[in-house]
Amino acid sequence: MSSARSPNERALLVRTSVLFAALLAWDASLLDLVLARAVGGPAGFDLRDNWVLAHLLHDGARRAAWVLVLGLCMGVWWPVGPLRRLDFHERVQLALTTLLAAFAVSVLKSFSTTSCPWDLSYFGGIARYTSHWSAVADGGAGRCFPAGHASSGFAFVGGYFAFRRTSPGQSRAWLCTSIAAGLVFGIVQQLRGAHFASHTLWTGFICWATALAVDAAFTKGRHDPS
Repeated sequence: MSSARSPNERALLVRTSVLFAALLAWDASLLDLVLARAVGGPAGFDLRDNWVLAHLLHDGARRAAWVLVLGLCMGVWWPVGPLRRLDFHERVQLALTTLLAAFAVSVLKSFSTTSCPWDLSYFGGIARYTSHWSAVADGGAGRCFPAGHASSGFAFVGGYFAFRRTSPGQSRAWLCTSIAAGLVFGIVQQLRGAHFASHTLWTGFICWATALAVDAAFTKGRHDPS
């Protein structure tokens, strides 16, 4: 079988590369600080302990996301709803991609030297602002990049790949819903001072790249029988 990539695969790689370049440009723009200063100041962030943001859209949404992950894992063997449109391997791919995306974000976060906006001296903390790619301790607690809560939405982008061969409409709906949820959860944390906008955007990219890699592995497995 030819090793040449299909037009769809090439288009996905081009779009992913453009997205990567756009994120690098965002990092260089310093828009993170502009947006953070729009909702916070020397006294901190007024919405940091807002009940709706902190408890409903953070704690509650995170629990709901893990319930959905559990449902996807169980759905590998006992599919319900839209999962019935997928074969066994596609259901495995969806569940595995979601878990790996969340895991990748969590691992990167655990090694990060970047502190949260609310830890910066400008916002009443002790840390200084540094690029999250500098690997230089900023004097704060660190472990704030990428955005963990945004992965509660973005981690599900793997549904785009799992459904795209059998149900293109469902595939697009899954992708749009996952992106929308990730952005909402990311904005919630930005309003609270827990993350910069770039933290959310990079989380989305990491989840997308993970899903793309897993799909490539599963596609190769289907085309190269053992």
